[in-house]
Amino acid sequence: MVAPKKGKNASAQSKPGRSLALILIAIVALTGGMFASGHTTPRLGIDLAGGTSITLRAVPEAGQESAINKTNMDTAVEIMNRRVNGLGVSEAEVQTQGDRNIIVNIPKGTNSKEAREQVGTTAKLYFRPVVATELSGANATGSPSPSETGGASDKATDKATEKATDGDKATDGDKPASGTPSDPASASATTQGRAASDALKADPSPSAKSSDGASPSPSASASGDDAAAKVQQQYAALDCTDANARAKAGKGAKPGDSTVACGQNAQGQWQKYILGPAAVDGTEVDKADAVYNTQTAAGWTVTMKFTDKGSKKFADITGQLAQKQSPQNQFAIVLDNEVVSDPYVSQRLTGGNAEISGSFDQEEAQSLANMLSYGALPLTFKEDSVTTVTAALGGEQLQAGLIAGAIGLALVILYLLFYYRGLSFIAVASLMVSAGLTYVIMSLLGPTIGFALNLPAVCGAIVAIGITADSFIVYFERVRDEIREGRTLRPAVERAWPRARRTILVSDFVSFLAAAVLFIVTVGKVQGFAFTLGLTTLLDVVVVFLFTKPLLTLMARRRFFSSGHKWSGLDPKALGAKPPLRRTRRPSRPAAGPVDPKEA
Repeated sequence: MVAPKKGKNASAQSKPGRSLALILIAIVALTGGMFASGHTTPRLGIDLAGGTSITLRAVPEAGQESAINKTNMDTAVEIMNRRVNGLGVSEAEVQTQGDRNIIVNIPKGTNSKEAREQVGTTAKLYFRPVVATELSGANATGSPSPSETGGASDKATDKATEKATDGDKATDGDKPASGTPSDPASASATTQGRAASDALKADPSPSAKSSDGASPSPSASASGDDAAAKVQQQYAALDCTDANARAKAGKGAKPGDSTVACGQNAQGQWQKYILGPAAVDGTEVDKADAVYNTQTAAGWTVTMKFTDKGSKKFADITGQLAQKQSPQNQFAIVLDNEVVSDPYVSQRLTGGNAEISGSFDQEEAQSLANMLSYGALPLTFKEDSVTTVTAALGGEQLQAGLIAGAIGLALVILYLLFYYRGLSFIAVASLMVSAGLTYVIMSLLGPTIGFALNLPAVCGAIVAIGITADSFIVYFERVRDEIREGRTLRPAVERAWPRARRTILVSDFVSFLAAAVLFIVTVGKVQGFAFTLGLTTLLDVVVVFLFTKPLLTLMARRRFFSSGHKWSGLDPKALGAKPPLRRTRRPSRPAAGPVDPKEA
């Protein structure tokens, strides 16, 4: 009988417990991580959980095909994500697919019509003068309410160091936080509230004056008073800590109207604003960049360059604001009715260039620069499809997928029991380990990379059952071939492994390559199938190497298998084995000595 080779391989073969211990540790660690994260079930895709899926396709303007690039697509995703989040949606997904498609998946419970309006339109970015502002909701505890004071209370520490300066110049010093003794404008909330009301009544909109500069008529004044009162009522009732209230704040307001809006300050607290008519349109910002200022202590700043028309408008509004007291010397940068920045102005800014400085880090400065450059979507999008899946239909699809998987698994187990008998124990145990690893990893990938289990992904997992079973069959048949050659079980297990291993690796490599290509060249839900197929193929290699082979090595030492029991699936007689291989000895040569003359 030919013995297995000695050395490192033989040592590894003699200690299969190491491999089994390694995969057991991995299973325990992953399972512990799953429970520790709190995500004990895979994240379901929209086709299983229910909701709305919107597919948008970027359409180039005439002669601007190059505008459809990764930078603009990523910026569009960021802006759309802000819009969807403004609806109060906590688990919405906005992601690019391919080089010109954006998929917006909104879970159940959201108004799909409103969502379509939010994500598909090209939003506007405006520069509006700040009339009044204060902390909102629970953040405003201890401050007089607008209804009590007749307007806004004093503003607390919202980006207190932000300031607008002319070109490369910097304003000396920081703005003192409102509400401190150094801020005379905050000495009285009532005074500020009345000033806000007076400011609105004085000029509620550009239409308050006629085109020739004449004073408004009595009817126009009455209209202005009504508009000011309406804005004051909206402001008093606005609670910016409520996502639904934020989504509705300022909705439907025209550029020439005063409005209300919400925004977060540097401490993450929500503030509400009364904003005057739009002074500069976002389209009049020619370029904005995040720049690290090494000449002053300002750090990261955002520089803006306006168009010729925008330069004149910006100079006019900053000239007016520089003459006012806080907070009415601020202008708000408003994107989708949300204040993203509210720098104050200390002087008239001319020349078409401006700089916003404050306590920015690089990411915040770059984000603000992108909003200024691409406040409106940088590309035009066409709605390709809208798919609405009810929770009931998603549940039915998931149930059908699980039933199909159970049927497929049951058929594979029945085949293994019928054909491999005792060996089926090893195969079924390996399938259970593979299924457990797949489940745990999918549960962890949901919060980690945003993986969502959709119906095609369930199909990929079902197909993987056959791929995993195929690896076991290849190895078992190699072992049986060795037994047919006349070898006993233990050496047959070791001799069959190298040949089976090569076949398994080649087969799994082809499957993984197909999954990788499918994932790269496809878009949409087909990627879920490809991802699951690739993941389960990798796990098949891990399970076969670290579980199936070591377990079969241990079982070969058991009498039930080693003796070739008829129910073991390795009965030499049933397999038609040849007689056992034996070593043959050569006859020994006669000892050297004198030759007998007779024999000669």
